[in-house]
Amino acid sequence: MTSTTHVVPDTHAGSDTPTGAALDIWGLNIGYGSGPDVVSDVNLHVAEGEILGIIGESGCGKSSIGLALLGLLPAAARTEAHRLQVAGKDLVGLGERELAKIRGNDVSMIFQEPMSALNPVMRIGDQISEVLRLHGERDKRRAAASALELLGLVQVPEPELRMRQYPHQMSGGMRQRVMIAIAMAANPRLLVADEPTTALDVTVQAQILSLLTQLRDKTGMGMVLISHDLGVIASTCDRVAVMYAGQIVEEGTPAQVMENPAHPYTRGLLASIPRRTHAAGTDLPAISGGIRPEDRSLPGCRFAARCPLAEARCAEPQHLLDTRTAGHTARCVRSNHGLIAKEKP
Repeated sequence: MTSTTHVVPDTHAGSDTPTGAALDIWGLNIGYGSGPDVVSDVNLHVAEGEILGIIGESGCGKSSIGLALLGLLPAAARTEAHRLQVAGKDLVGLGERELAKIRGNDVSMIFQEPMSALNPVMRIGDQISEVLRLHGERDKRRAAASALELLGLVQVPEPELRMRQYPHQMSGGMRQRVMIAIAMAANPRLLVADEPTTALDVTVQAQILSLLTQLRDKTGMGMVLISHDLGVIASTCDRVAVMYAGQIVEEGTPAQVMENPAHPYTRGLLASIPRRTHAAGTDLPAISGGIRPEDRSLPGCRFAARCPLAEARCAEPQHLLDTRTAGHTARCVRSNHGLIAKEKP
């Protein structure tokens, strides 16, 4: 069983979904049991043809957001949202049968580890054909022909041979291309890519990222790219959302976030990247401490205990504030000397 998303009435949130939206989220909260939410009051918008990168350390809630978009969270998950729409379709309150119609057709996902996601006892061609048949193609031969075309689309060499192979007979890069082919089989409006290059070497990683960008350009789909790799996000995405302890703490273009970070957590992440100018034999800068369980329940800044710039007002409720650059926001009282919080859409 999967979890069900419940709507939370919000008199402040707008009733209309922005036109041309592949994804529109307002006020998403995800929790398990009686503990604090693992995702808190997240707002995200992805236009058609746009790539949004979500970055943050392990456990910050990135993957939970991706799974929520496909209704794949465990049944025990507690999910609430003021608005949760994919390609203009509302996911709030849908059961498994309704979600099954949206998966693949409207939103698809590339999972972190293709060897685990692919069926080890099914041939590659059959796995792709199965998706096509689930989404309306009744003729086996036409489904197989379309599967072959999809392998060509994702640049798998010798596609006729690969159709007959099993996952263990392929390299990690080719397995990831197969996962992309499966995700693209029903022409989704939104693609969620959860750490799609984690287990790949640098050369293959660049090829996969280039392929995803080409597919975006070809189909016009929106994309959510989830990663912990700042380099991957900077080179691929149109906008970036930085997460910490379940919250979005900064959002903007890659240039805004990477070149002029407004949140101390983002600055800490950027400072930890190895650079040519770094002296050999010396340690890289690191953010001290770690996320404590109680940090997710704080009314104020959740990063304050690790922040070198923390002050008394950081204990007050924090909001995403506009910085001095349009489209760039940060959940920090220092982002623009306390400018008022953004209005809800």
